[in-house]
Amino acid sequence: MTHRQILFIIFGLMAGMFLSALDQTIVGTSMRTIADDLKGLDAQAWVTTAYLITSTIATPIYGKLSDLFGRRPLFIIAIVIFLIGSVAAGFSSSMYELAGFRALQGLGAGGLMALPLAIMGDILAPRERAKYQGYFLAVFGISSVIGPLVGGLFAGTPEILFVTGWRWVFLINLPIGVIALAIVLRFLHIPHTRHSVRIDWWGAATVILALVPLLLVAEQGRTWGWDSPAALACYIIGVLGVAAFIVSERLMGDDALIPLKLFRNQTFSMSTVLGVLVGFGMFGAMMTIPLYLQLVNGATPTESGFLMLPMILGLMIASIVSGQLIARTGVYKWFPRVGTALMALGFFWFTFATADKPVWFMMIGMFIIGLGLGQMMQTLTIAAQNSVGPRDIGVATSSSTFFRQIGGTLGVAILFSVLYTRIPETIAAAFKDKSNLAGLQAAATDPDVVADPANKGILELLSSAQGGDSSSVSESLNGDSSFLNGADPRLSAPFLQGFNDAAVSIFWVGLVVVLVAFVLSWFLKATPLRSKSALQENAEAEAAVAAQRAADQTGALVEPGTGAVNVVDAGSSAATSGSIDKK
Repeated sequence: MTHRQILFIIFGLMAGMFLSALDQTIVGTSMRTIADDLKGLDAQAWVTTAYLITSTIATPIYGKLSDLFGRRPLFIIAIVIFLIGSVAAGFSSSMYELAGFRALQGLGAGGLMALPLAIMGDILAPRERAKYQGYFLAVFGISSVIGPLVGGLFAGTPEILFVTGWRWVFLINLPIGVIALAIVLRFLHIPHTRHSVRIDWWGAATVILALVPLLLVAEQGRTWGWDSPAALACYIIGVLGVAAFIVSERLMGDDALIPLKLFRNQTFSMSTVLGVLVGFGMFGAMMTIPLYLQLVNGATPTESGFLMLPMILGLMIASIVSGQLIARTGVYKWFPRVGTALMALGFFWFTFATADKPVWFMMIGMFIIGLGLGQMMQTLTIAAQNSVGPRDIGVATSSSTFFRQIGGTLGVAILFSVLYTRIPETIAAAFKDKSNLAGLQAAATDPDVVADPANKGILELLSSAQGGDSSSVSESLNGDSSFLNGADPRLSAPFLQGFNDAAVSIFWVGLVVVLVAFVLSWFLKATPLRSKSALQENAEAEAAVAAQRAADQTGALVEPGTGAVNVVDAGSSAATSGSIDKK
């Protein structure tokens, strides 16, 4: 392929990945408006959960099917499914309809996240691939920032082109997706050799049985209660599903959805484990830090998106620089070590956060974490791809993405569980602080403070606590925190301090997880990067097979590594047949 063709393909792949990454963040800031309009606030969690479940499950399935039937048709199918789901979601008439159509979107999104990196593995050698994958991470980072901004803009606009504003959160995918589809149809033509294989239907069924209940309890466990009957049922079904999946994959051998032979490779296994831990830290940080900025620093959802820019900037700088260095030197073993060290430093920085720290304090920590993430994400993907043969690049790439998503889901679930478990304790402790009590008493007896409408909600909450309902104060930040907006700083101080102290607890959890990743990164065996793309290796392998067949028919020898055929007489051919077998 020419450089121009590669660039056009990359533009199409980036547009597809942009769709999926944008859709993960654009819905969050508009969800309250959507739920109010569709009169289903109590069902909003299912809209997020449905998308998460289907996109996670679809990821390894796309990877395996693309290895069997080719990347191009699977990527086109993923785009089409995603666009159909987007249009349907844009015209939903109820929250449960929206959840169903979001699940359909997720089926397409799984392919949009996994297949671009697999296609890159086909057309570029690992060493050259590094400098391009940094741009994919830049797309991921940009979408993480503009998603909340665009979502807030659409949600805040009553009507756009005679359509309700929030519906454009989904309809905006249509023009972007059509452009991506047009580029893919025009430029993405990857040779594919069909193989006679079995489709792993049992693997697909058991991975659904394993993941659906575990993802459900991860998302809904805090609402249900971690020891509720529904949660316990999910644990049991999920564990049985995991066991059934392992058995089915062992029986399917090389045709398995995720071949277990991949885990015999130390590089693949370690990069997968690191991917889970990095996903834990990455998604945990990206979900909890905006909440911290909104509650403690008083930022709006849109402002918190802007304030996340340092993390995205660090991620983009590190990914592009590390990609260029890998392309020039072929060395990548130090990047996971430095990346996890920087992530650990960032989380350690956050453990010193206090409610009165300026916002730039958090921005420094975000930048450090971004620098770490930028060195980790593409390096682990390259390591996984480089550790397998050309035929397994799709399943290796999708598995890497899949396990990182699992780590992210666990990270969000565990960190938020710790956060909301700690909040009642830390708020209660903050109200016992003498300086906070003095400030509360002074503010509560100030006529100007009492008369200010902005203080009405927080004063009512404090009044109910004095009347004996202390649980309303300790559990206040579990639900609607709008009573803090514009309130007198002396009245809000105990709440902000309590939330800050609870957030510091989850930063410690994140630090421990990333430190484990740092230790394990020293055991990642960095095999030399191959200098040829998967397409080149496949073409050479097919040429060698064809030449060997010709040699068998004509009594010729194939010189190893060249594909050149030297014709010899039958006698010398028979005399040297043993050496051919050994080579």
